[in-house]
Amino acid sequence: MPPDRDTPPRISDIPRRWAAETPGHVAVFEEGRTTTYAQLWAGIEDAQRYLQAQGVGTGDRVLITAENCLAVITLVFALSELGAWPVVVNARLSEREIEVIRAHCQPRLMLFTHAVSPDALRHGVRYRAREIAPAGLGPLMAGAVDEAGEREPEALARDVAALIYTSGTTGQPKGVMVTHRGLLHFARVTVESRRMQADDCAYAVMPMSHVFGLGTLLVSTLQAGASLYLSARFNAADVTAAIRQGAITLLQGVPTMFNRIVAHVRATGTPLQASPRLRYLYTGGGPLDPTLKHDVEAMFGQPLHHGYGMTEYAGSLFVTRMDRPRTDCSAGEIVEGAELRVVGPEGKPVPQGQPGELWIRGPGVMRGYYRAPDLSAEALRPDGWLNTGDIGRLDPGGALFIVGRTKDLIIRSGFNVYPIEVESVINTHPSVRVSAVIGQPTADGNEEVIAFVEIRDGEKFDAQALHDYLVDRLSPYKRPERILRVASIPTTASGKLLKHQLRQMLADKA
Repeated sequence: MPPDRDTPPRISDIPRRWAAETPGHVAVFEEGRTTTYAQLWAGIEDAQRYLQAQGVGTGDRVLITAENCLAVITLVFALSELGAWPVVVNARLSEREIEVIRAHCQPRLMLFTHAVSPDALRHGVRYRAREIAPAGLGPLMAGAVDEAGEREPEALARDVAALIYTSGTTGQPKGVMVTHRGLLHFARVTVESRRMQADDCAYAVMPMSHVFGLGTLLVSTLQAGASLYLSARFNAADVTAAIRQGAITLLQGVPTMFNRIVAHVRATGTPLQASPRLRYLYTGGGPLDPTLKHDVEAMFGQPLHHGYGMTEYAGSLFVTRMDRPRTDCSAGEIVEGAELRVVGPEGKPVPQGQPGELWIRGPGVMRGYYRAPDLSAEALRPDGWLNTGDIGRLDPGGALFIVGRTKDLIIRSGFNVYPIEVESVINTHPSVRVSAVIGQPTADGNEEVIAFVEIRDGEKFDAQALHDYLVDRLSPYKRPERILRVASIPTTASGKLLKHQLRQMLADKA
């Protein structure tokens, strides 16, 4: 299907281009199978025909309950061609979470990738979806078409590439309207910062329901004409085997993923001799602590790059540079096209080096939160600035250090306590795999610092020993009042800490 000259650039232009220029090059490796760019584009065209036969058109939403697979990729680009919005949700979400998203976005069609996900099958059964196998997509489950959903105006529909739901700090999902312009700009920046070429192959386990999976992995990798090593679920043994076999050149994921790789290699006792093809390591989507950075770099023998981004900006705003990797845990330098302000409570710039709220502006800024004008007005300024809700500081060289979230800030005895700083210190203890710090209000209007820890396999939990360890490493007002063990720190599918669940655990105990 030739591109419409009157249609602005869209993410589906990427696979169309490579199907014409390098049709035989592999676009996706999945479970021992390969899909070339020509095959991918043929599948996209078949998927368009199927979607149109279901009445899906410009301005519709299609909810895809899935784990990573070729069908998700095909649907994302097919919907781009139609001017409809993919709403990809991770199948491992609860029934309640998926129903909240469904009720909010009112999709014309619901699809479930049951062939690769038992959880998708479970959700499909709940919605009485039927099994189908349309050309270009393979086995799926499809719910009944909902004719009642209203279509969005064509101008808005053509501007937005995807509707990505984020949990936020409260757990209440918000639909971020991510634009084609933002994703395409981010893809170009990513390809340049990683020096990606067609012979690269990026490990892709981050869910396509998250901007990391959609932007950093899918759109950016294909922008380079490179290949995706697609995985539905993370397995440390599988990815280390792929590295040893030389299948992967770029390994990118959240800190939790790298933590699991380090733990697996140590547990097996087999040194990870990275393939010469593996040339780039990157972690984002959460804070990087010094212990993890040191462990990963020692294990792989190369720098672990880091960055800072968000769904509301269609990807990374800051990233460390390949020609000058950092020895600290900075998120790096600002990317081309983005602007930053570090401001105080009144919106005025703070002195350099002082922490403040991060406001950003540039081509990646979202159109807003879907059907949430009040939330959009709270985040977006009339002059194009987006209030990220994050707190950070810039060093004299322009490197960004994330201090925490505005809503996570703990005020103890009049002092500001930033959870990331406390977590980074706790994580250096040999027995701790990962930690999470929250504030708990007290009767006198103060806040206590509470730490939750997940202990490494084979290690013992000794709360007093941890308290003693922190005495020489943290100021008194930063030290946790209590340190509590949990079997596993709750995270989203993309690896972000779910601190609202920890707060609920405290409330339940009280």
